[in-house]
Amino acid sequence: MELEAGRSSAEAGMSFRAALAMVLVGTFLGACSQTGVPIVVIGDWGGEHIGMVVRSESATIEYDCAHGTIDEAIRPDSRGRFTAAGTYTQEHGGPIREGEIPDQQPARYEGEVFNGNMTLKVTLTESGVLIGPYALERAASPQVFKCL
Repeated sequence: MELEAGRSSAEAGMSFRAALAMVLVGTFLGACSQTGVPIVVIGDWGGEHIGMVVRSESATIEYDCAHGTIDEAIRPDSRGRFTAAGTYTQEHGGPIREGEIPDQQPARYEGEVFNGNMTLKVTLTESGVLIGPYALERAASPQVFKCL
């Protein structure tokens, strides 16, 4: 390394170390954004015909005339995509009759989270029926209309 006039080798070494540190920090930050600093989904989400409350290990969902659960933590990958298992329960108008068995079915939830927005679709695992997709926004009020 050639020294500039009037600079000591200690000063030159510091400049080199500072430049190297900046390159390493930039590389680390770039890698984090590509490999996925954890995307936080915990909280309230709302959209047309859907509302979701996400907790650390589960979620509850309200739809028009239905409700559901996600029975595990939602962990998006580095691109914000996730898949999780849960249930979907179809509701109906009027009162629930004594002894009535809810129409609850196992479901697979697939979604993507990006900049405070989420898309979500539900597949009933036994029949393959697809429900959605839904568009949700973090902290938005749900626009859900329950059966009467």
